[in-house]
Amino acid sequence: MNADLDFEQILLEHAGMIRRIASSYEAMPSVAEELVQEIYLAVWRALPAYRGQASLRTFVARVATNRAVTHVARAMKMPRSANLDDQLPSPDMGPEDRALARDRSQSLLAAMRSLPLALRQPALLAAEGLTLKEIADALGITPNAVAVRMSRARNTLRKVLLEES
Repeated sequence: MNADLDFEQILLEHAGMIRRIASSYEAMPSVAEELVQEIYLAVWRALPAYRGQASLRTFVARVATNRAVTHVARAMKMPRSANLDDQLPSPDMGPEDRALARDRSQSLLAAMRSLPLALRQPALLAAEGLTLKEIADALGITPNAVAVRMSRARNTLRKVLLEES
């Protein structure tokens, strides 16, 4: 008998056991069917190593169990997937949100340009993420002076932006 017929016979005799093993490790029917196919391939690859030290049923069960355990270990490393819902918001801004953000940014920039230079400088540097001390060093003034100017700049910007809206 050739190896293909032996393999087919093995699958016929042990298909039920292989399916039960696969479904005991995988709940989703479609993925369990993929696991069954992986087990069939693993059995086919392992057959040359079968020496008859255990029953063929035991050998197939061991190969199937090992492949199923590998499947579970691989699945645990994969990120969890979520069912997509039509109502699920996109993490990206839509065109309307981008336009609103661009308008707000332009309004803020115009308002900052309207500030007197003494208030505009610390406000722009703060918008760049500099600390009070860094702004003070950059402008050659004390951190307290920066804090006062920032407070005045915020109040002025708030008034200008509220007038625009």
